[in-house]
Amino acid sequence: MANRLADATSPYLLQHQDNPVDWWPWSPEAFDEARRRDVPVLISVGYAACHWCQ
Repeated sequence: MANRLADATSPYLLQHQDNPVDWWPWSPEAFDEARRRDVPVLISVGYAACHWCQ
């Protein structure tokens, strides 16, 4: 699964560009999509260790 972080400028976001998660960067489009799908928005606070990295 590709996500939308490949064009990010943040080194933190770029670390997660190949994760098998449908990540979206903070943007109006991300919130529009969440509203359209009626799903919650989960926000990462920058913790870089995760299941996919281990």
